Amino acid sequence: MAGNRSTKRAGNSVRIIGGTWRGRRLPFPDVPGLRPTPDRVRETLFNWLGQRLTGLRCLDLFSGSGALGLEAASRGAAEVTLVEADARAFVALQGHCRDLAATQVRVLRGDALAWLKTQPEVDPSGYDLIFLDPPFGAGLLTPGLQLVTPLLRPGGTIYAEFDVPPDLSAWEVWREGRAGRTRQVLLRRSEETP
Repeated sequence: MAGNRSTKRAGNSVRIIGGTWRGRRLPFPDVPGLRPTPDRVRETLFNWLGQRLTGLRCLDLFSGSGALGLEAASRGAAEVTLVEADARAFVALQGHCRDLAATQVRVLRGDALAWLKTQPEVDPSGYDLIFLDPPFGAGLLTPGLQLVTPLLRPGGTIYAEFDVPPDLSAWEVWREGRAGRTRQVLLRRSEETP
């Protein structure tokens, strides 16, 4: 009984593992398909990227718990945009930004793919780092990769998580890893990409 009460009290949460907000726990709602990137995987990712992201402009699509985008902000990213469709997750993300006084983070509610289609005209300045971690089995990664291409600054990087490998022929796989059934890759534009 005591174990159950403790589990309920803790609820769903992610922990920021580095930077200014290191150790902060952020609760998130129980939303179907939402699976935050685990601490161990985020640690590997930020080892790949370098521990500090000072001055980078980042985009976290399918933000969910905000684990990736808020971790980037904690590590010095100058600007982070979180895009989330689910109303409960969106409200939680807004609350995290308020609680953390994360003025460099903006949270947008909407379908990530629809939002991406409007961005090259609205914001041509692009992003240095894009997190692309859609719900597994939803078929969103391949169209997401196609739509983020015009938003990636020269020399920029995309981080993607997936269970079924997409077609990555247009990309250079810079780093890759696996945790259980989940694969992670850091991608850069292939030299052959027009």
